[in-house]
Amino acid sequence: MEQLVNKYANKLIQARLGLNSGPSQPLIGGLDDTLVWNRKADETRLLENVFKELDINSLVFLKPREPYGSLINFLAEGALKSNGLIQPKDCETRTFLHDLPVIKKFCAGQIIQVLKKRKSVIIAPGKTDDNFKGPAIVAHGMVSPEQGFVTISSVCFASFIKFFTDYLEALQTGLATADAHDLFDSIIPYVKPIQKKMPEFIPSPFPTEETVYSAIIEAGQKTVEYELVDSYFGNVSYFWNETLYISQTGSSLDELGGCIDPVPLDGSTSAGLTASSELTAHLATISHTRCKAVLHGHPKFSVILSMDCDPVEKAACNFKEQCHIKCPQKRLVGCTPIVPGEVGTGPFGLCNTLPLALEQANSAIVYGHGLFTIGKNNFSDAFRTMLEVEDLCRNTYFEKVRLLRKT
Repeated sequence: MEQLVNKYANKLIQARLGLNSGPSQPLIGGLDDTLVWNRKADETRLLENVFKELDINSLVFLKPREPYGSLINFLAEGALKSNGLIQPKDCETRTFLHDLPVIKKFCAGQIIQVLKKRKSVIIAPGKTDDNFKGPAIVAHGMVSPEQGFVTISSVCFASFIKFFTDYLEALQTGLATADAHDLFDSIIPYVKPIQKKMPEFIPSPFPTEETVYSAIIEAGQKTVEYELVDSYFGNVSYFWNETLYISQTGSSLDELGGCIDPVPLDGSTSAGLTASSELTAHLATISHTRCKAVLHGHPKFSVILSMDCDPVEKAACNFKEQCHIKCPQKRLVGCTPIVPGEVGTGPFGLCNTLPLALEQANSAIVYGHGLFTIGKNNFSDAFRTMLEVEDLCRNTYFEKVRLLRKT
């Protein structure tokens, strides 16, 4: 357990959600025979009471680093003025978190009450508690600290998406407040473009099955390293020898060794039972496009821009809460289409909307969900496209903001 709490504390730091020292240093407790923490901290005494009341084996506590700390605090203050919930509309929140509860006090009783119903709680005391400076996020794990790590990563991701989406919409409708302007300006220095050079990948053609596995593992690692996913969410596949090799559902993209399923196209094995939930979309994509490599990540500005709707059209929309699966508008970022769709099969499944879009371009953004890219023979092409599309989305977003703030 000691290894696990240290591992996921380091992962939060590597993901630039926490720091090695100071207030933003992650605090993780794990319960096996005894309760162990990755470090000493004043908060452990109160958090140990949470362990006593919940059937959990781990807790993750984080005061997120900038820009997450400031924007989460902003959203939390707004939530506490209404129903106490931050309600992002990205796919991840809809399917995984539902909403983000907020409380005012660092109190075991309040934390326990929320964590009985939700995976996380945000503590944002404002000026009501001189002994505790927030915001902070607490998340639990029933089996492993990994669950808390994933939840806190998702809370930070969803909050980032919501703030920047809300701010753009507020500018478009003339409702942006002075506080929102000030916060936007203060956190922009922390929101930097991807500055790493294009990495090298195992070249195609891949001569052996072992090379295929190595190439998929490498693609997953680089997607996480370049922050093109939230936590480890996303998936990757490669078509070789009439078999689709695809990451397993719930697997960590940066730890895919032993977590790749070979799914023969003839259905001769049951390997697909543990494959990614987007297996059908990957299969349909290789059938429609004849590509071999499929890469799916959650780059932030691709997700943000996918949710950008004209206010007039949005007001007249007949779908409202179902726009993520039924949006009828034909939208593009550059040459990349934005399509609706939900994970899995069915009339609105990604297996129906995504492959058709990828026939027209080598990339497609799914509304509120993420970016899919393809490579004819290798992951290098798919990865380069993902970097280019995310960079275009980021630049497009800031140009929209610049123009709207001038008017």
